[in-house]
Amino acid sequence: MPAETGPPGGGTVPAHDADVLLGRVARGDERAFELLYEVAAPVVFGLARRVVRDPAMAEEVAQEAMIEVWRSAARYDPARGGAMAWIATIAHRRAVDRVRREQAAGEREARAARAGTGAGPADPVVERVETRLEHERVRRCLRTLTRLQRESVTLAYYGGHSYREVAALVGAPPNTVRTRMRDGIIRLRDCLGVAG
Repeated sequence: MPAETGPPGGGTVPAHDADVLLGRVARGDERAFELLYEVAAPVVFGLARRVVRDPAMAEEVAQEAMIEVWRSAARYDPARGGAMAWIATIAHRRAVDRVRREQAAGEREARAARAGTGAGPADPVVERVETRLEHERVRRCLRTLTRLQRESVTLAYYGGHSYREVAALVGAPPNTVRTRMRDGIIRLRDCLGVAG
C-alpha cells in the first residue's frame, strides 16, 4: 500500500500521486516536495542521463530540474497534461541546454586552439578567466561533499596539514578523517571528471 501523508487541511493523499503532490508543492508544501522528489527524481535523472550521457553532469541537470520544479510549481497547469510530463519537459529542456552549452564551450576552445597555433604567447585575460572558472568548478564540487569531507580535504590540500593534524583540527579520530578524506577525494575526482 503506498505511503500516505496528511495535507495541512486534513485528509490523506497517496504519495505516488504526482499531480496532487505538485499542487501541494505549488502552495509551498515542503513535505509534498520531498515525496514528489522521491517519485520524480529517478525519472528526471534517467532522462537527463540519456541526453547528456555523462553521469555526473546528468546528476547536476537532474538537481537543477528539480529545483526548477520547486520554484515554478505554481505555473503548472493540470489542464495541459500530467505532473510527470510537465516535470519531464523541464528536465529535458535543462539537459538539452546543458548539451548545447558544453558543445558551444568545446567549439570556442577549438577555435581558440586553431587561432592560437603559432600566434605567440597565450592571452593573459583568457588565462585568468579560465583559472577563475576552474576555481569555481572546484568550489562547486567541494560543496557536494559532507562537512567533514570538505573540511578535511580543504585543510589537507589547501592548508598543507597531515591527516593527523586535520584530525586534531576538526576533532575527529584520525581513521575517520582518513576515510572521509579518501571518500571526499573520490567524489571530487568524479565531480571534476578526472580519470582515476
